[in-house]
Amino acid sequence: MFDLEIYEIVNILGLLIGIAFGVIAQKNQFCFSGSIKDYILTKSTKRGASVIMAMIIAIISTTIVANYFEIDLTKSAYFKNNINYFAIIAGGLLFGAGMMIADGCSSRSLVKYAQGDSNALITLIFIAIFAYATTKGILYGVLDPFINNSFLIEISSKIQNFQMNIFVVLGILLAILFYLIKRVRRVFSLFDGVLIGLLISAAWFVTGFLGQESMERVIDLTGISFVYPSAKALELFTYYEVNELSFGVSMVCGVLAGTFAMSFINKKYSFGCTSGQNINKVKYNMIGGALMGTGGIMAIGCTVGQGLTGLSTLAFSSALAIISIFISAVITGNILNKYNKLPMCFIFEWDDNDKNKPIDFQI
Repeated sequence: MFDLEIYEIVNILGLLIGIAFGVIAQKNQFCFSGSIKDYILTKSTKRGASVIMAMIIAIISTTIVANYFEIDLTKSAYFKNNINYFAIIAGGLLFGAGMMIADGCSSRSLVKYAQGDSNALITLIFIAIFAYATTKGILYGVLDPFINNSFLIEISSKIQNFQMNIFVVLGILLAILFYLIKRVRRVFSLFDGVLIGLLISAAWFVTGFLGQESMERVIDLTGISFVYPSAKALELFTYYEVNELSFGVSMVCGVLAGTFAMSFINKKYSFGCTSGQNINKVKYNMIGGALMGTGGIMAIGCTVGQGLTGLSTLAFSSALAIISIFISAVITGNILNKYNKLPMCFIFEWDDNDKNKPIDFQI
């Protein structure tokens, strides 16, 4: 009855993975930039621990899936030839600043928009426009001489973009995790990080195993990422071509659908309180989105694209990207906080911290 081509199955599974991501992210407001903001404002480590847990599970599950199904992750974009570490670091710095200015990275903006924050749509549009401009538009001519600079690429080649030792990486992440949770029993409350991490490996399975059997279209080996797929989604929306519907675009649509549906069940999160603060949200959304669109392309991914998907391949370049994003985000967040420009509507605290209950309330 349903005689589907493989690429159609891949797109459907991409939609389902996106829906699952949106549901999970909306439930506990999973967010990389939010975890940094939480620590700056309230010293809360709950969302930060979820992010680290997602990294750990993504690495473990992706390694298992890749080995069992013989998926060569070094054929992904994270191991591209002639890599320029300087461009990746610069892109990470731009992205980190942008996500704090806009109050959310690309995945976070999708979630915020789908659960009712109209300002997040501005961020998404500017991410898409500047990502496309950096890839194919006016910014390509400006940035390409830097991104593909032969001298910088030659210097970068002195350190091969190798796959890092899984035990070393997991050891570092576990140390960070236990520093954040303080109490071992809190690990069991990080279900959102566990599920998001599993979705990363699911995406690799869909594109790296099922997708490689496609005879009709070439399916790129990719995981979950949102910067370039947002640009392709905008292109599809404004200039419709059937062959532009891809795994990434399907995931973007899925995140919006999943978050929107979940927001009817989990109604407690609303971002209306930021409108009453002395913050020019539209200007900040535009600037932040522009920085993330450009930075995400230069860094070959966003907080999810590099911090979870890229890191799950154990690529050295992914570690550079997410560290750059983190450093820039911390600096930018502290600057914004100094001038009372770091908005916050809810406090996210550990369930066993009686002093801060209820754990979700407006400030």
